[in-house]
Amino acid sequence: MVLAGMFVALVVIVFARLAYGMILPAMRADLQLSYQQAGMLGTVTALGYLVLVLAGGVAAARWGAKQTVVLGLAIVGTGFAGLALASSYPLIVALMALLGFGTAFCFAPMVSLLATWYPEKRGQVIGYMSAGIGLGLLITGTLVPLLLDLFGTVGWRVAWGVFAASAVATGLLVIAVVRNPPVEPVGPDTRPATADKWLVYTNPRVLVVATIYGIIGLCYIVQAVFMVSYVVESGFSEAVAGWLLAMSGLLSVASAPVWGSLSDRLGRANALTAAMLLVTLSMGVVLVSQSLLAFFLHFLLIGCSLNGTFTTIQAASTDQVPPRYIPIAFSFATLLFAGGQLVGPAVAGWLIETTGDFRAAIAFTCVGLATGIYLTQRMRRFPAEPAAIGRSAGLRTDKC
Repeated sequence: MVLAGMFVALVVIVFARLAYGMILPAMRADLQLSYQQAGMLGTVTALGYLVLVLAGGVAAARWGAKQTVVLGLAIVGTGFAGLALASSYPLIVALMALLGFGTAFCFAPMVSLLATWYPEKRGQVIGYMSAGIGLGLLITGTLVPLLLDLFGTVGWRVAWGVFAASAVATGLLVIAVVRNPPVEPVGPDTRPATADKWLVYTNPRVLVVATIYGIIGLCYIVQAVFMVSYVVESGFSEAVAGWLLAMSGLLSVASAPVWGSLSDRLGRANALTAAMLLVTLSMGVVLVSQSLLAFFLHFLLIGCSLNGTFTTIQAASTDQVPPRYIPIAFSFATLLFAGGQLVGPAVAGWLIETTGDFRAAIAFTCVGLATGIYLTQRMRRFPAEPAAIGRSAGLRTDKC
């Protein structure tokens, strides 16, 4: 099941969202798209994910995480297959939206399923799933250029076709090896009541964790979007920037399970504080200096720590509520994460444009990370038991 989770993350996060940047140049040239049209396609996918991420969590809680993940992979696979064949821009917009819709029904339910099956090792198994993202980035960076070289102008279509086949294969793997976790009965209907989701969304513990996740999303996307440009603008070649990025990607594959295991042993707040401090340090280094050594240290620290923030906060979001409500809580936290990803580039881009200096955007992320570290200290006061939600409230009282 953990292996299936890795492949789900690879398909729906890397192939469905992050690989678009690699495919875009060839796709834009072949279809004669403007940069505005090309940018809109990426935005549509992000919005599709944002719109349905809460629905994905509710669906998993009511009808089963496995069924929801299989449905999401079917939607993503349909989008991939359509993109391999489509030439009409309106149709391509709709297909890119499908990628966002499908991801919303896959990622949060799969994380919730693993967290429920392995309550004592949540950080570790979520870390392995996150490692699938780093592995996917390495595969994409190698596979897409190879397909473009082999198939020329239609190479981008072949890439989408390969992604479609991977979605089908992953769906079959999920059907074969994944099982829904047993549900603890609390009455004649074991499914969460519809009104319970609002009790999850407004729970103070869930709100704190979700806000931290949103801050991480905001700061992460600023680093991902602008750091390579910052390296190039500082006088270094794109090849150097690519080498630094590849080093960071390799480190991130191994770091996620390590941080997850640390969070299981040392506590979520301790591990998250350490990871966020390292990310803040990495941003502070390039705020002070723009030398090659500074950028090397930045990407080294990012590779060692950024996935740790993802893994630890994702595990923390599954700790706050009883198992039946985990998909709802995690999807809500993911909603704020996605919102941060939408806001971050706009604010950072405006700061760079206004000041003419990348350091303004870097300082912005440092402030955000410091706020996240402050909120993380509140997690230390959370009770060990999950918060009482809905019908589970009669079983215990929530002291938070």
